[in-house]
Amino acid sequence: MFTGIIEEVGTVKKILRGRQSIVVTVQGGKVLEGTKIGDSIAVNGICLTVTGLQDGCFSADVMPETMQRTSLTGLSAGSHVNLERALAADGRFGGHIVSGHVDGVGKILRVQPNDNAVIYTIQTKPELMRYMVEKGSITIDGASLTLTMVGRNYFSVSLIPHTVAQTVFRERKEGDLVNLETDLFGKYVERLLTEQSVNYGKRELTKDFLLQHGF
Repeated sequence: MFTGIIEEVGTVKKILRGRQSIVVTVQGGKVLEGTKIGDSIAVNGICLTVTGLQDGCFSADVMPETMQRTSLTGLSAGSHVNLERALAADGRFGGHIVSGHVDGVGKILRVQPNDNAVIYTIQTKPELMRYMVEKGSITIDGASLTLTMVGRNYFSVSLIPHTVAQTVFRERKEGDLVNLETDLFGKYVERLLTEQSVNYGKRELTKDFLLQHGF
């Protein structure tokens, strides 16, 4: 589990490509403190398991399913990536609940300065848009952000200078692909409502229903 608060920007040092998979080696600093093989690190929002540690770098295996759903196919040696270690039990929860399981990708349509902020407008599939609401949470390349505008197949987020400077957003431009993880709770609620509809023929979202299912 992650919070979407990026700890540092790392550099891809090497990629070994299989038929549909890769082994990626990333150089980092802070995220390697206390890290051991088997730990989880989010790379551009993708939860990867550390399979090797060497010379200020970590390696991770990336399976075909992950390659198909994310923007990792565009990485090469020298690419910069957002990095975050899994949340420690005694850590601060500064963002929102992030699983590191990417739902799909989006394409940056516009990058617009707005006084002291920068607005990024991103296009994605309607099946991801259904989980987005204005002022709700979205994870973009692993960064926890707030939705400022939601359309049919696009949305906007507004970033403060600190966020831009401390993440790969400082390099993002129009046309770039980014990894998206939508709100976890929205997906669970939809699943529960679907099951209720199938099993009981009901579609109402009631207080009793939410309490029965742990909300």
